[in-house]
Amino acid sequence: MSEKTVSQTNQEWFSRASKVIPGGVDSPVRSFKSVGGVPFTVESGSGAYVTDVEGNRYIDLVSSYGAILLGHAHDVPASAVRNQLATGSTFGMPTRGETLLAETMTSRIKGLDQVRFVSSGTEATMSAIRVARGFTGRDRIIVFSGCYHGHSDGLLAAAGSGVATLGLAASAGVPSSAVSDTMVVPYNEIPEIDESVAAVVVEAAAANMNLVTPQSGFLADLRAACTKAGALLIFDEVITGFRLGYEGASGFFGIQPDLWCFGKVIGGGLPIGAFGGSAEILSCLAPLGPVYQAGTLSGNPLATAAGRAVLDYVTPAHYKELAARVERFQKKLGAALIDGGLSVALSQIGTLMGLYVGAPGSEIRLPRNFEESKALASNGVYAKLFHALLARGVAMAPGPYEIAFVSMAHDDAILDTVVDRAGDAAREVAQSL
Repeated sequence: MSEKTVSQTNQEWFSRASKVIPGGVDSPVRSFKSVGGVPFTVESGSGAYVTDVEGNRYIDLVSSYGAILLGHAHDVPASAVRNQLATGSTFGMPTRGETLLAETMTSRIKGLDQVRFVSSGTEATMSAIRVARGFTGRDRIIVFSGCYHGHSDGLLAAAGSGVATLGLAASAGVPSSAVSDTMVVPYNEIPEIDESVAAVVVEAAAANMNLVTPQSGFLADLRAACTKAGALLIFDEVITGFRLGYEGASGFFGIQPDLWCFGKVIGGGLPIGAFGGSAEILSCLAPLGPVYQAGTLSGNPLATAAGRAVLDYVTPAHYKELAARVERFQKKLGAALIDGGLSVALSQIGTLMGLYVGAPGSEIRLPRNFEESKALASNGVYAKLFHALLARGVAMAPGPYEIAFVSMAHDDAILDTVVDRAGDAAREVAQSL
């Protein structure tokens, strides 16, 4: 069927997609299942905006879940991709681009001696855990409820983000044997770590159960507990890496893990992932050591070119300016939503922000863990606000466990427009409750 024979409506494109793609989407949260309605199909993006197939233009606060740092179709990564594409897209052989991006990353983060590139954040965390097990000779891992580390079997014992949006604690198709060595504990609590534990995996800033801030001392105490037990501490920085700040979460919080996992921003908007750590730990990887990991498209020239262009472009001053803009925005947004009649709590960590909403008169406190976040997500108010904002040309993530991503293309004027529309949306929602 030719693309030209189909009417350009969101409903018809979703119906068409549903015939050839399970659920009509390639990632569950995009289906709008947790907020209801039909997802819009994006035709294009420019700066802080996306436009759907019907011609509707939205201020985009999804930003590809953080991967878009400079704004859509920014010339910096676009030019890098065009230049690379003219000489080839993939080779399955070493390229200069992967080395240059690795040099950029390791030069900015203390303790990060080496990185190996993969094609997704899921691959990065899966591989980092394999390295941790191979290096320590231990099997058990500890993860925190609500932190999402990708969809590999051993990490779906519990999850946030897309999995939690569907109300699933785990996934069908994952055998009990795959998670028998995975222990799930509450976020912001230090678990018991003994000599059987290979690694503790954590989002330093939990951004997959909405935004949950690490409590004072949590990361430092976790670092100390891992060191004492001889277990490796893994920071999942797929979201926070070079998004939270110039040096990622480890630099932002001043806590150095043993292994890092990256994604999103380091690809400049193209698919990529990476894991890294000290040269000593990574020496157990093949071809140097017995831990096997490989990938035909790993270190893809297009993604490494785009990622390096973005990282070379941004400076510490850019992150400082963006964090200040986010702080101003979240305060004004919170005031507008409250003036509109909703109960609101907002959290901010650097350039990241989370939004929790409730019915008029309800009490909302910022959550400390997934159980508290889940209680707020289940009140049904976010879905109503999501659609009220969408009708006014503001696209938030279609699920209450996601956070808002402000890119460098979102200037104060654009964010003030969001604030104005949010006040009207809040009044509509409050009157309906």
